[in-house]
Parts: sequence; C-alpha cells; structure tokens
Amino acid sequence: VQLQASGGGLVQAGGSLRLSCVASGRISSNYGMAWFRQAPGKEREFVACISWSRISTHYTDSVRGRFTIFRDNAENTVYLQMNSLKPEDTAVYYCACGRRYPLVTPPDYEFWGQGTQVTVSS
Repeated sequence: VQLQASGGGLVQAGGSLRLSCVASGRISSNYGMAWFRQAPGKEREFVACISWSRISTHYTDSVRGRFTIFRDNAENTVYLQMNSLKPEDTAVYYCACGRRYPLVTPPDYEFWGQGTQVTVSS
C-alpha cells in the first residue's frame, strides 16, 4: 500500500483545512486508516482513525468535535476535515494504513504517507 497525503497549509486560528490521503494498492476490508501528527520536538501522536469497511471512527480527545475523518472508498481516499483550528494543532500530519482496526500507536501501522505541514497562526 502506498499513501499520498496533501492539503496542508497556513491558516489562521479558527480556520479550516481538509487533508487528503490517496491510497494505492490492495486494501483489505479489515484495514484501518489513520492520521497522526508530529510537532517539532514532540513524539508522533494519534489524531483519528477510521475503519476501511465499517462505519467506525476514533479520535483523540483534543480534536474530537473539531476534526472529522471520513473516506471515499471509490476514490481510495481518506480525508481529515479540520475545523476551529488552534495554534497547538500546528504539526506535520501523516496518514497511515494498518492491517487491523482500531489502532492508535505509530508502531501498529505498517504503511505511511509523506507528511503534510499544517501551520495555524494565532
């Protein structure tokens, strides 16, 4: 599985961005897709994940209610809609694909896309 992330940018606090992650290769129905983020000097942290086949999502507490993860299976794409952005959301965001769902730690994910920078100004 190969992943291509895009959609990052610079936005003011309170603004919105939508990240996209296009997957290529064979994705089984039991797979899960996720977004992680890594701020400078910090460890990579879980943001959200979604089942590839079921209506099921998980979010970290700091983004619940502001971020929405959703997918378009026909386009093999997973999105992260980010609303009400805060300066503390500034990080490089990575999409990932794991062979099981739900998974919330980086070592659980086998496939990773390149990061996309999100910068939120105050």
